[in-house]
Amino acid sequence: MPEQERKVPRSMAGMLRAALIWVGMLSLVLSALGSAFLFHRAYAAQFDRDLARTAAAVAAGYQNADAPQPADLARFDTGLRLTLIAADGRVLYDSLTDDPASLPNHSDRAEVRAALESGSGQSVRKSETAGMETHYYALRLADGTVLRLADETSDVWGSYNHALPILLVGCLLIALLAAVMAGLIARRLVRPITRMAEHLDTIEADVPYEELIPLAHTVQSDRKLREDNETIRREFTANVSHELKTPLTSISGYAELIENGMARPEDIPGFGARIHKEARRMIALVSDILQLSELDGMSKDTSRDSTADFVTLDLESLVRDVASGMTMNARKAYVTLQYHASPAPVRGSRDLLNELATNLCDNAIRYNRPGGHVDLNCGIGPDGCPYLCVEDNGIGIPQDAQSRVFERFYRVDKSRSKATGGTGLGLAIVKHIAVLHNARIDLKSTVGTGTSVRVIFPKV
Repeated sequence: MPEQERKVPRSMAGMLRAALIWVGMLSLVLSALGSAFLFHRAYAAQFDRDLARTAAAVAAGYQNADAPQPADLARFDTGLRLTLIAADGRVLYDSLTDDPASLPNHSDRAEVRAALESGSGQSVRKSETAGMETHYYALRLADGTVLRLADETSDVWGSYNHALPILLVGCLLIALLAAVMAGLIARRLVRPITRMAEHLDTIEADVPYEELIPLAHTVQSDRKLREDNETIRREFTANVSHELKTPLTSISGYAELIENGMARPEDIPGFGARIHKEARRMIALVSDILQLSELDGMSKDTSRDSTADFVTLDLESLVRDVASGMTMNARKAYVTLQYHASPAPVRGSRDLLNELATNLCDNAIRYNRPGGHVDLNCGIGPDGCPYLCVEDNGIGIPQDAQSRVFERFYRVDKSRSKATGGTGLGLAIVKHIAVLHNARIDLKSTVGTGTSVRVIFPKV
Protein backbone atom coordinates (compact mmCIF):
# COMPACT_ATOMS: atom_id res chain seq x y z
CA MET A 1 0.00 0.00 0.00
CA PRO A 2 1.54 3.39 -0.98
CA GLU A 3 2.26 5.65 1.92
CA GLN A 4 -0.24 8.47 2.29
CA GLU A 5 1.07 11.87 1.35
CA ARG A 6 1.85 13.96 4.36
CA LYS A 7 -0.49 16.90 4.70
CA VAL A 8 1.42 20.17 4.54
CA PRO A 9 0.49 22.31 7.56
CA ARG A 10 -0.95 25.73 6.87
CA SER A 11 0.60 28.94 8.11
CA MET A 12 -1.21 30.35 11.14
CA ALA A 13 0.10 33.84 10.34
CA GLY A 14 -1.13 33.52 6.75
CA MET A 15 -4.57 32.38 7.89
CA LEU A 16 -4.78 35.30 10.33
CA ARG A 17 -3.75 37.76 7.63
CA ALA A 18 -6.30 36.40 5.18
CA ALA A 19 -9.05 36.37 7.82
CA LEU A 20 -8.34 39.95 8.89
CA ILE A 21 -8.23 41.18 5.27
CA TRP A 22 -11.51 39.46 4.45
CA VAL A 23 -13.15 40.84 7.57
CA GLY A 24 -11.88 44.32 6.70
CA MET A 25 -13.10 44.14 3.09
CA LEU A 26 -16.46 42.71 4.12
CA SER A 27 -16.85 45.48 6.69
CA LEU A 28 -15.95 48.04 4.04
CA VAL A 29 -18.48 46.74 1.51
CA LEU A 30 -21.25 46.42 4.10
CA SER A 31 -20.50 49.89 5.43
CA ALA A 32 -20.58 51.37 1.91
CA LEU A 33 -23.87 49.65 1.06
CA GLY A 34 -25.41 50.57 4.41
CA SER A 35 -24.31 54.18 4.07
CA ALA A 36 -25.69 54.37 0.52
CA PHE A 37 -29.02 52.94 1.61
CA LEU A 38 -29.35 55.28 4.60
CA PHE A 39 -28.23 58.27 2.58
CA HIS A 40 -30.73 57.53 -0.16
CA ARG A 41 -33.57 57.14 2.33
CA ALA A 42 -32.72 60.43 4.00
CA TYR A 43 -32.31 62.12 0.63
CA ALA A 44 -35.63 60.75 -0.66
CA ALA A 45 -37.46 61.80 2.52
CA GLN A 46 -36.06 65.34 2.26
CA PHE A 47 -36.93 65.41 -1.44
CA ASP A 48 -40.54 64.45 -0.67
CA ARG A 49 -40.82 67.13 2.03
CA ASP A 50 -39.53 69.80 -0.35
CA LEU A 51 -41.96 68.61 -3.01
CA ALA A 52 -44.86 68.81 -0.54
CA ARG A 53 -43.93 72.35 0.52
CA THR A 54 -43.64 73.49 -3.10
CA ALA A 55 -47.03 71.93 -3.93
CA ALA A 56 -48.63 73.70 -0.97
CA ALA A 57 -47.13 77.04 -2.05
CA VAL A 58 -48.33 76.62 -5.67
CA ALA A 59 -51.80 75.55 -4.50
CA ALA A 60 -52.08 78.60 -2.23
CA GLY A 61 -51.04 80.97 -5.03
CA TYR A 62 -53.35 79.34 -7.55
CA GLN A 63 -56.42 79.34 -5.26
CA ASN A 64 -55.92 82.94 -4.10
CA ALA A 65 -56.30 84.24 -7.66
CA ASP A 66 -59.64 85.64 -8.84
CA ALA A 67 -61.53 82.99 -10.83
CA PRO A 68 -58.49 80.67 -11.19
CA GLN A 69 -58.22 78.81 -14.50
CA PRO A 70 -56.00 75.79 -15.28
CA ALA A 71 -53.99 77.87 -17.72
CA ASP A 72 -53.04 80.21 -14.85
CA LEU A 73 -50.72 77.53 -13.54
CA ALA A 74 -48.28 78.37 -16.32
CA ARG A 75 -47.08 81.39 -14.36
CA PHE A 76 -45.68 79.16 -11.60
CA ASP A 77 -42.21 78.44 -12.91
CA THR A 78 -40.94 75.88 -10.36
CA GLY A 79 -38.89 73.78 -12.73
CA LEU A 80 -41.11 70.84 -11.78
CA ARG A 81 -43.80 69.06 -13.72
CA LEU A 82 -47.12 70.58 -12.70
CA THR A 83 -50.40 68.81 -13.43
CA LEU A 84 -54.02 69.71 -12.63
CA ILE A 85 -56.40 66.76 -12.61
CA ALA A 86 -60.17 66.80 -12.44
CA ALA A 87 -62.06 64.71 -9.90
CA ASP A 88 -62.92 62.20 -12.63
CA GLY A 89 -59.24 61.79 -13.59
CA ARG A 90 -59.14 64.00 -16.70
CA VAL A 91 -55.97 66.04 -17.08
CA LEU A 92 -56.86 69.74 -17.14
CA TYR A 93 -53.33 71.08 -17.25
CA ASP A 94 -49.82 69.67 -17.61
CA SER A 95 -46.68 71.78 -17.79
CA LEU A 96 -45.02 69.34 -20.21
CA THR A 97 -47.66 69.49 -22.96
CA ASP A 98 -49.87 72.01 -24.68
CA ASP A 99 -52.60 69.41 -25.20
CA PRO A 100 -53.49 68.03 -21.75
CA ALA A 101 -56.60 66.32 -23.19
CA SER A 102 -54.31 63.92 -25.06
CA LEU A 103 -52.98 62.52 -21.82
CA PRO A 104 -54.56 59.38 -20.40
CA ASN A 105 -56.99 59.45 -17.52
CA HIS A 106 -55.17 59.72 -14.16
CA SER A 107 -57.86 58.36 -11.88
CA ASP A 108 -55.87 55.15 -11.43
CA ARG A 109 -52.74 56.88 -10.17
CA ALA A 110 -52.04 56.04 -6.53
CA GLU A 111 -51.20 59.60 -5.47
CA VAL A 112 -54.34 60.94 -7.17
CA ARG A 113 -56.61 58.41 -5.47
CA ALA A 114 -55.01 59.13 -2.10
CA ALA A 115 -55.43 62.91 -2.58
CA LEU A 116 -59.12 62.53 -3.51
CA GLU A 117 -59.71 60.33 -0.46
CA SER A 118 -57.60 62.00 2.25
CA GLY A 119 -56.57 65.36 0.86
CA SER A 120 -52.99 64.51 -0.12
CA GLY A 121 -51.00 61.59 -1.47
CA GLN A 122 -47.58 60.70 -2.73
CA SER A 123 -45.90 57.90 -4.64
CA VAL A 124 -42.64 56.98 -6.34
CA ARG A 125 -42.35 55.28 -9.69
CA LYS A 126 -39.07 54.02 -11.07
CA SER A 127 -37.99 53.93 -14.67
CA GLU A 128 -36.07 50.69 -15.24
CA THR A 129 -34.60 51.91 -18.53
CA ALA A 130 -33.54 55.40 -17.52
CA GLY A 131 -32.46 54.43 -14.01
CA MET A 132 -34.47 57.35 -12.61
CA GLU A 133 -37.10 57.65 -9.88
CA THR A 134 -40.08 60.03 -10.25
CA HIS A 135 -41.55 61.38 -7.02
CA TYR A 136 -45.19 62.54 -7.11
CA TYR A 137 -47.06 64.66 -4.59
CA ALA A 138 -50.78 65.35 -5.07
CA LEU A 139 -52.90 67.86 -3.15
CA ARG A 140 -56.70 68.18 -3.35
CA LEU A 141 -57.86 71.75 -3.92
CA ALA A 142 -60.99 73.41 -2.60
CA ASP A 143 -62.84 72.97 -5.90
CA GLY A 144 -62.29 69.19 -5.88
CA THR A 145 -59.49 69.16 -8.45
CA VAL A 146 -56.08 67.70 -7.69
CA LEU A 147 -52.85 69.60 -8.04
CA ARG A 148 -49.86 67.30 -8.59
CA LEU A 149 -46.15 68.07 -8.66
CA ALA A 150 -43.57 65.59 -9.98
CA ASP A 151 -39.79 65.59 -10.11
CA GLU A 152 -37.17 63.06 -11.14
CA THR A 153 -34.11 61.99 -9.18
CA SER A 154 -31.40 59.36 -9.70
CA ASP A 155 -31.87 56.01 -7.91
CA VAL A 156 -29.53 54.89 -5.15
CA TRP A 157 -26.92 53.57 -7.58
CA GLY A 158 -27.25 56.44 -9.95
CA SER A 159 -26.64 58.84 -7.06
CA TYR A 160 -23.26 57.23 -6.54
CA ASN A 161 -22.13 57.09 -10.17
CA HIS A 162 -20.25 60.36 -10.00
CA ALA A 163 -18.54 59.32 -6.74
CA LEU A 164 -17.62 55.80 -7.95
CA PRO A 165 -13.97 56.57 -8.92
CA ILE A 166 -13.34 58.20 -5.54
CA LEU A 167 -14.95 55.22 -3.78
CA LEU A 168 -12.82 52.74 -5.73
CA VAL A 169 -9.63 54.60 -4.88
CA GLY A 170 -10.72 54.76 -1.24
CA CYS A 171 -11.47 51.04 -1.20
CA LEU A 172 -8.06 50.26 -2.70
CA LEU A 173 -6.27 52.37 -0.10
CA ILE A 174 -8.29 50.79 2.71
CA ALA A 175 -7.52 47.29 1.34
CA LEU A 176 -3.79 48.05 1.29
CA LEU A 177 -3.96 49.46 4.80
CA ALA A 178 -5.92 46.37 5.93
CA ALA A 179 -3.27 44.08 4.41
CA VAL A 180 -0.45 45.93 6.18
CA MET A 181 -2.29 46.01 9.49
CA ALA A 182 -3.28 42.34 9.14
CA GLY A 183 0.36 41.40 8.60
CA LEU A 184 1.48 43.36 11.65
CA ILE A 185 -1.30 41.95 13.86
CA ALA A 186 -0.70 38.36 12.67
CA ARG A 187 3.03 38.66 13.31
CA ARG A 188 2.40 40.11 16.75
CA LEU A 189 -0.03 37.29 17.62
CA VAL A 190 2.14 34.46 16.29
CA ARG A 191 5.52 35.62 17.67
CA PRO A 192 4.76 34.61 21.31
CA ILE A 193 3.69 31.15 20.14
CA THR A 194 6.97 30.76 18.25
CA ARG A 195 8.87 31.76 21.36
CA MET A 196 7.12 28.98 23.31
CA ALA A 197 8.84 26.38 21.11
CA GLU A 198 12.22 27.91 22.00
CA HIS A 199 11.66 27.57 25.77
CA LEU A 200 10.07 24.14 26.24
CA ASP A 201 11.68 23.71 29.65
CA THR A 202 9.61 26.59 31.05
CA ILE A 203 6.68 26.42 28.66
CA GLU A 204 4.01 26.41 31.40
CA ALA A 205 5.54 29.45 33.10
CA ASP A 206 5.41 31.62 29.98
CA VAL A 207 2.07 30.99 28.23
CA PRO A 208 1.12 34.07 26.16
CA TYR A 209 -2.57 33.23 25.69
CA GLU A 210 -5.10 31.62 28.00
CA GLU A 211 -6.29 29.27 25.24
CA LEU A 212 -2.78 27.76 25.00
CA ILE A 213 -2.61 26.69 28.66
CA PRO A 214 -3.98 23.14 27.96
CA LEU A 215 -1.49 22.75 25.10
CA ALA A 216 1.41 23.93 27.26
CA HIS A 217 0.35 21.57 30.05
CA THR A 218 0.14 18.65 27.61
CA VAL A 219 3.57 19.44 26.11
CA GLN A 220 5.15 19.75 29.55
CA SER A 221 3.52 16.52 30.75
CA ASP A 222 4.59 14.70 27.59
CA ARG A 223 8.18 15.91 27.95
CA LYS A 224 8.27 14.87 31.60
CA LEU A 225 6.78 11.49 30.72
CA ARG A 226 9.37 11.00 27.98
CA GLU A 227 12.18 11.94 30.33
CA ASP A 228 10.83 9.61 33.02
CA ASN A 229 10.47 6.81 30.48
CA GLU A 230 14.00 7.39 29.27
CA THR A 231 15.28 7.30 32.85
CA ILE A 232 13.34 4.09 33.51
CA ARG A 233 14.67 2.59 30.28
CA ARG A 234 18.28 3.38 31.20
CA GLU A 235 17.82 2.06 34.72
CA PHE A 236 16.07 -1.04 33.41
CA THR A 237 18.84 -1.69 30.90
CA ALA A 238 21.50 -1.20 33.57
CA ASN A 239 19.67 -3.46 36.02
CA VAL A 240 19.13 -6.20 33.43
CA SER A 241 22.78 -6.04 32.43
CA HIS A 242 23.85 -6.26 36.06
CA GLU A 243 21.46 -9.08 36.89
CA LEU A 244 22.57 -11.11 33.86
CA LYS A 245 26.26 -10.38 34.29
CA THR A 246 26.52 -11.99 37.73
CA PRO A 247 25.11 -15.46 36.82
CA LEU A 248 26.85 -15.40 33.43
CA THR A 249 30.17 -14.68 35.10
CA SER A 250 29.61 -17.50 37.55
CA ILE A 251 28.56 -19.95 34.82
CA SER A 252 31.51 -18.93 32.64
CA GLY A 253 33.97 -19.37 35.52
CA TYR A 254 32.81 -22.83 36.54
CA ALA A 255 32.55 -23.95 32.91
CA GLU A 256 36.09 -22.73 32.21
CA LEU A 257 37.45 -24.69 35.18
CA ILE A 258 35.76 -27.84 33.96
CA GLU A 259 36.82 -27.21 30.31
CA ASN A 260 40.50 -26.73 31.20
CA GLY A 261 40.58 -29.77 33.47
CA MET A 262 41.34 -27.65 36.48
CA ALA A 263 38.35 -28.98 38.42
CA ARG A 264 38.85 -32.09 40.51
CA PRO A 265 36.47 -34.94 39.68
CA GLU A 266 34.81 -34.69 43.08
CA ASP A 267 34.17 -30.92 42.51
CA ILE A 268 32.46 -31.31 39.14
CA PRO A 269 28.99 -32.23 40.53
CA GLY A 270 29.10 -29.16 42.80
CA PHE A 271 30.17 -26.92 39.90
CA GLY A 272 27.39 -28.40 37.76
CA ALA A 273 24.84 -27.73 40.50
CA ARG A 274 25.96 -24.11 40.73
CA ILE A 275 25.84 -23.71 36.94
CA HIS A 276 22.34 -25.21 36.98
CA LYS A 277 21.25 -22.82 39.77
CA GLU A 278 22.59 -19.75 37.97
CA ALA A 279 20.98 -20.92 34.70
CA ARG A 280 17.61 -21.30 36.46
CA ARG A 281 18.05 -17.81 37.86
CA MET A 282 18.72 -16.43 34.36
CA ILE A 283 15.72 -18.29 32.94
CA ALA A 284 13.48 -16.86 35.68
CA LEU A 285 14.84 -13.38 35.04
CA VAL A 286 14.32 -13.59 31.27
CA SER A 287 10.83 -15.05 31.80
CA ASP A 288 9.88 -12.16 34.10
CA ILE A 289 11.31 -9.58 31.69
CA LEU A 290 9.32 -11.09 28.79
CA GLN A 291 6.16 -11.10 30.88
CA LEU A 292 6.67 -7.45 31.89
CA SER A 293 7.24 -6.55 28.24
CA GLU A 294 4.01 -8.33 27.29
CA LEU A 295 2.07 -6.56 30.06
CA ASP A 296 3.52 -3.21 28.97
CA GLY A 297 2.39 -3.92 25.43
CA MET A 298 -1.12 -4.78 26.60
CA SER A 299 -1.44 -1.55 28.58
CA LYS A 300 0.01 0.68 25.83
CA ASP A 301 -1.70 -0.89 22.83
CA THR A 302 -4.58 1.52 22.15
CA SER A 303 -5.56 -0.25 18.92
CA ARG A 304 -7.38 -3.00 20.82
CA ASP A 305 -9.13 -3.46 24.13
CA SER A 306 -6.74 -5.29 26.48
CA THR A 307 -9.73 -6.53 28.50
CA ALA A 308 -11.54 -8.02 25.50
CA ASP A 309 -10.48 -11.57 26.48
CA PHE A 310 -11.44 -11.18 30.15
CA VAL A 311 -14.13 -13.50 31.53
CA THR A 312 -16.01 -13.71 34.80
CA LEU A 313 -14.26 -16.10 37.17
CA ASP A 314 -14.27 -16.94 40.89
CA LEU A 315 -11.22 -16.12 43.00
CA GLU A 316 -12.19 -18.96 45.34
CA SER A 317 -11.07 -21.72 42.95
CA LEU A 318 -8.03 -19.72 41.90
CA VAL A 319 -6.87 -19.33 45.52
CA ARG A 320 -7.20 -23.09 46.09
CA ASP A 321 -5.09 -23.83 42.99
CA VAL A 322 -2.38 -21.33 43.93
CA ALA A 323 -2.20 -22.57 47.51
CA SER A 324 -1.87 -26.13 46.28
CA GLY A 325 0.90 -25.17 43.85
CA MET A 326 2.89 -23.14 46.41
CA THR A 327 2.74 -25.69 49.24
CA MET A 328 6.02 -27.36 48.24
CA ASN A 329 7.87 -24.01 48.11
CA ALA A 330 6.54 -23.16 51.55
CA ARG A 331 7.70 -26.50 53.00
CA LYS A 332 11.21 -26.01 51.58
CA ALA A 333 11.37 -22.65 53.37
CA TYR A 334 9.86 -24.16 56.59
CA VAL A 335 6.86 -21.81 56.26
CA THR A 336 3.23 -22.79 56.83
CA LEU A 337 0.90 -21.82 53.98
CA GLN A 338 -2.84 -21.60 54.74
CA TYR A 339 -5.78 -20.34 52.71
CA HIS A 340 -9.35 -19.18 53.41
CA ALA A 341 -11.45 -18.80 50.29
CA SER A 342 -14.98 -17.46 49.90
CA PRO A 343 -16.86 -16.90 46.64
CA ALA A 344 -15.52 -13.72 45.01
CA PRO A 345 -16.47 -13.25 41.33
CA VAL A 346 -14.23 -10.94 39.28
CA ARG A 347 -13.82 -10.17 35.62
CA GLY A 348 -10.33 -10.88 34.34
CA SER A 349 -7.77 -13.29 32.95
CA ARG A 350 -7.30 -16.45 34.99
CA ASP A 351 -3.68 -16.85 33.85
CA LEU A 352 -2.77 -13.30 34.83
CA LEU A 353 -4.57 -13.45 38.18
CA ASN A 354 -2.91 -16.81 38.87
CA GLU A 355 0.45 -15.11 38.20
CA LEU A 356 -0.49 -12.24 40.52
CA ALA A 357 -1.45 -14.53 43.41
CA THR A 358 1.60 -16.78 42.85
CA ASN A 359 4.02 -13.83 42.91
CA LEU A 360 2.48 -12.46 46.11
CA CYS A 361 2.70 -15.88 47.80
CA ASP A 362 6.24 -16.44 46.54
CA ASN A 363 7.29 -13.05 47.94
CA ALA A 364 5.63 -13.76 51.30
CA ILE A 365 7.43 -17.10 51.55
CA ARG A 366 10.77 -15.78 50.31
CA TYR A 367 10.88 -12.90 52.83
CA ASN A 368 9.76 -14.93 55.83
CA ARG A 369 11.52 -16.80 58.63
CA PRO A 370 11.67 -20.53 59.28
CA GLY A 371 8.57 -21.38 61.24
CA GLY A 372 6.63 -18.44 59.86
CA HIS A 373 3.24 -18.59 58.21
CA VAL A 374 1.53 -17.16 55.10
CA ASP A 375 -2.25 -16.70 54.79
CA LEU A 376 -3.85 -16.52 51.36
CA ASN A 377 -7.52 -15.58 51.34
CA CYS A 378 -10.23 -14.01 49.18
CA GLY A 379 -13.82 -12.85 49.54
CA ILE A 380 -16.13 -9.86 49.35
CA GLY A 381 -15.16 -6.78 51.38
CA PRO A 382 -17.48 -4.49 53.38
CA ASP A 383 -17.68 -2.19 50.36
CA GLY A 384 -19.02 -5.03 48.19
CA CYS A 385 -15.79 -5.31 46.18
CA PRO A 386 -14.04 -8.69 45.74
CA TYR A 387 -10.50 -8.90 47.09
CA LEU A 388 -7.48 -11.18 47.24
CA CYS A 389 -5.16 -10.87 50.25
CA VAL A 390 -1.77 -12.36 51.18
CA GLU A 391 -0.54 -11.91 54.77
CA ASP A 392 2.69 -13.07 56.40
CA ASN A 393 4.59 -12.64 59.65
CA GLY A 394 7.95 -12.19 57.94
CA ILE A 395 10.65 -9.55 58.12
CA GLY A 396 8.36 -6.69 56.98
CA ILE A 397 9.10 -3.66 54.83
CA PRO A 398 10.48 -0.34 56.16
CA GLN A 399 8.11 2.63 55.85
CA ASP A 400 10.39 4.55 53.47
CA ALA A 401 10.61 1.58 51.09
CA GLN A 402 6.91 0.72 50.90
CA SER A 403 6.23 3.22 48.08
CA ARG A 404 9.00 1.70 45.92
CA VAL A 405 8.60 -2.06 46.33
CA PHE A 406 6.51 -2.24 43.13
CA GLU A 407 9.31 -0.71 41.04
CA ARG A 408 11.30 -2.96 38.75
CA PHE A 409 14.42 -4.50 40.32
CA TYR A 410 13.85 -2.67 43.60
CA ARG A 411 14.85 -4.84 46.57
CA VAL A 412 14.53 -3.96 50.23
CA ASP A 413 17.19 -6.50 51.22
CA LYS A 414 19.42 -7.14 48.19
CA SER A 415 21.56 -9.82 49.81
CA ARG A 416 18.54 -11.82 51.00
CA SER A 417 16.79 -11.49 47.61
CA LYS A 418 19.76 -12.84 45.71
CA ALA A 419 20.29 -15.58 48.23
CA THR A 420 16.71 -16.75 47.75
CA GLY A 421 16.81 -16.42 43.97
CA GLY A 422 14.51 -13.43 43.53
CA THR A 423 14.62 -11.41 40.29
CA GLY A 424 13.26 -8.15 41.74
CA LEU A 425 10.42 -8.13 39.17
CA GLY A 426 7.69 -10.08 40.97
CA LEU A 427 5.90 -7.12 42.56
CA ALA A 428 6.30 -5.05 39.38
CA ILE A 429 4.42 -7.80 37.54
CA VAL A 430 1.77 -7.78 40.29
CA LYS A 431 1.28 -4.02 39.85
CA HIS A 432 0.91 -4.32 36.05
CA ILE A 433 -1.64 -7.10 36.33
CA ALA A 434 -3.62 -5.14 38.93
CA VAL A 435 -3.67 -2.07 36.67
CA LEU A 436 -4.95 -4.14 33.74
CA HIS A 437 -7.82 -5.36 35.96
CA ASN A 438 -8.59 -1.84 37.27
CA ALA A 439 -7.74 -3.12 40.75
CA ARG A 440 -6.01 -1.19 43.52
CA ILE A 441 -3.30 -2.50 45.84
CA ASP A 442 -3.37 -1.84 49.57
CA LEU A 443 0.01 -2.54 51.23
CA LYS A 444 0.49 -2.57 55.00
CA SER A 445 3.73 -3.65 56.62
CA THR A 446 5.67 -3.34 59.86
CA VAL A 447 9.34 -4.24 60.19
CA GLY A 448 9.73 -7.44 62.24
CA THR A 449 5.98 -8.08 62.34
CA GLY A 450 4.92 -8.91 58.80
CA THR A 451 3.26 -7.67 55.64
CA SER A 452 -0.29 -7.62 54.24
CA VAL A 453 -0.97 -7.04 50.53
CA ARG A 454 -4.64 -6.71 49.56
CA VAL A 455 -5.71 -6.45 45.89
CA ILE A 456 -9.22 -4.96 45.66
CA PHE A 457 -11.13 -5.53 42.39
CA PRO A 458 -14.07 -3.59 40.99
CA LYS A 459 -17.55 -5.01 41.41
CA VAL A 460 -18.72 -7.34 38.66
